[in-house]
Amino acid sequence: MEQVKAWRPPVPGIAEVFHAHFTEHVYPMHAHATWTLLIVDDGAVRYDLDRHEHGALADVVTLLPPDVPHNGRSADPANPDGFRKRVLYLDRDSLGLDLIGAAVDRPAFPDSLLRHRIHQVHRTLRAPGEELEAESRLALVRDRLRERLAPAATGRTEPPSPTAARLLRELIDARIIDGVGLAAAAEELHFHPAHLIRSFTREYGMAPHRYLTSRRVDLARGLLLAGMPPAEAAGASGFWDQSHLARHFKRVVGVSPGRYAGAGPGSAFAPGRLAVP
Repeated sequence: MEQVKAWRPPVPGIAEVFHAHFTEHVYPMHAHATWTLLIVDDGAVRYDLDRHEHGALADVVTLLPPDVPHNGRSADPANPDGFRKRVLYLDRDSLGLDLIGAAVDRPAFPDSLLRHRIHQVHRTLRAPGEELEAESRLALVRDRLRERLAPAATGRTEPPSPTAARLLRELIDARIIDGVGLAAAAEELHFHPAHLIRSFTREYGMAPHRYLTSRRVDLARGLLLAGMPPAEAAGASGFWDQSHLARHFKRVVGVSPGRYAGAGPGSAFAPGRLAVP
């Protein structure tokens, strides 16, 4: 059975903490507005990022940049124990958007010190009242991440002029709740509808409507963690109703909105199972 813990700690820079044990769940292509800082405690994860396959192992720190679609699945589907992971979703300005390209090129770091520091952040976040310590430890993590990304970012050229795919993505991002029709997008961006679909799918590995749905799920996660009931979170994040939200939420996150909202740090998922020395 899939098990998760999710909460939003009162620590600046952290949008969400997410601990999970997945035995069957397969993440479809999706995107976040945040940086995804991931460590794996058991098993291994395979994922696609920018049309390249990568692996997240127990001794590797994985950093996925905002706005760039990715998926995820157990590296060994035959393993009945699946994988266990801990994730910090960091605000998009935590590391600097100028490092997104470097993170796409190199999303994994075999850095034992960095991994240990991330583990310390997670451990501190489980202790109410220790927000200053968590914020201090997070500062060290961010600093080391910048150090690891900086060499890859050195000498990178200016980004090219916006493509049809990028312009459509920016338009979708600006209208996550209300959405945008294909005809209206084509007229506003001055591209043929079919060209928009083909270029977006080729660039991001998912169709525009899938990207919009994943961003709505991302928005709903924050609303649920803030205490909004699933029925209200559905409308506030652009879904037609609660069942519409539930269908897509479980496909992306692996559990229903109700289970996710009740899976805070004090829920039944045993915290010790995720701890490492």
